[in-house]
Amino acid sequence: MTLIKSISGIRGTIGGLPGKNLTPHDLVECTAAFGQWVLKNSGIPKVVIGRDARISGEMVHGLVANTLIALGINVIDLGLSTTPTVEMAVVHQKAGGGIILTASHNPKEWNALKFLNNQGEFISKQDGQDVLKLIDEKVAYADVNELGKLEEHEYYMDFHIQEILKLDAVLVDKIKARKFKVVIDPINSTGTIALPLLLRQLNVDFKLIHAEPHGIFAHNPEPLAHNLKDLSEKVISEKADLGISVDPDVDRLALVCQDGSMFGEEFTLVAVADYILSKNPGATVSNVSSTMVLKEITQKHDQTYYASAVGEVNVVTKMKEVNAVIGGEGNGGIIYPPLHYGRDALVGVALFLSYLVEKDTTMTALKEEYPASFMVKDKVQLPENLDQASIFNRIKEKIQDGTFNEIDGLKIEWADAWVQIRASNTEPILRIYSEARSPEKAQTLIDQIKQILN
Repeated sequence: MTLIKSISGIRGTIGGLPGKNLTPHDLVECTAAFGQWVLKNSGIPKVVIGRDARISGEMVHGLVANTLIALGINVIDLGLSTTPTVEMAVVHQKAGGGIILTASHNPKEWNALKFLNNQGEFISKQDGQDVLKLIDEKVAYADVNELGKLEEHEYYMDFHIQEILKLDAVLVDKIKARKFKVVIDPINSTGTIALPLLLRQLNVDFKLIHAEPHGIFAHNPEPLAHNLKDLSEKVISEKADLGISVDPDVDRLALVCQDGSMFGEEFTLVAVADYILSKNPGATVSNVSSTMVLKEITQKHDQTYYASAVGEVNVVTKMKEVNAVIGGEGNGGIIYPPLHYGRDALVGVALFLSYLVEKDTTMTALKEEYPASFMVKDKVQLPENLDQASIFNRIKEKIQDGTFNEIDGLKIEWADAWVQIRASNTEPILRIYSEARSPEKAQTLIDQIKQILN
């Protein structure tokens, strides 16, 4: 199907032809390149690894761990874990870097290596380019007497949860007293381990669906409305206060209201930011593909909103630059600096429940407090030999009444709507997103762009 080697790591489908799919050879050479980069960049021969529950995880884990050991690097193995847990463990272990074995929201046939620096953050564009260059260099493996060692550390999810519960903004006692009832869809991955650990600490009564962490996903693992029908139905039948959905590596959070309707993954960050800004005013950041409502909520608190290019590393860079108090991505990714600089569904749950209990409200009532806004997310197959500049010029010629923003791809903005087209960082597609005050207007903008492309 496809193999993508990019500055953020390596991603592809397991099995099939070399050069077109993610093979053991690809995994070894890319791990070796990253291991060499860690040794050159930090001088610390220690790397933290953790994986989601997808089918190929054990195979990928073995190749990655043993390649690092062959380089003389000690491996701190978290086993089944979450992306934010690995990020925090890198810092706690004072490691030279980390590798997360997950293809995030991609279907079960995909897997990937995501590379972290010694701050537990995704490596920068320049660092990613340096890693890619090392793939073509000869690898100097360690002498037999200097091989690395593997240490298993399975307690880091507990560490992660305890750090969340220490946060001032997490109202532990009030949440315990509220005795929320929730339904969880962890989509047959590591959320089935992590979320119960958190919710038990908060005295939350929960029901699990799709709970076996075997990686045979019960539905498309991206936490979008059309994939969460089982969760919506269960929330209604259980008369729950809300539903919680995460992706396989637990860095994206989508919520379902008590009536089975979607709260909206874009509004996960909006609501959490509204809560944090009420306690700690400051700047907010999201990427240019996220809802415009975050900007409106930030301005309601008399604070400043900033946009970044798509990609967690870009959001984090901008957050540090402007000293943001909260940030993230509209796909349900919450980045809360007092915990760590990484998207984290677990801290998102804790902060969201804190907001609900402080306002003493319901999910639907909270959603009604925010401006009506509708997003449409579409995509088209990436054309061969794509000339992005000519495509953007053609769009500019056809649409001349908006403001052009080229932070990432091409975004055309109006007072109450926008449409954006950009090449995906993780798949061979062009993403087309739009937002407007009505679903019809948002769809019209998408259709207009697709017509120009055709």
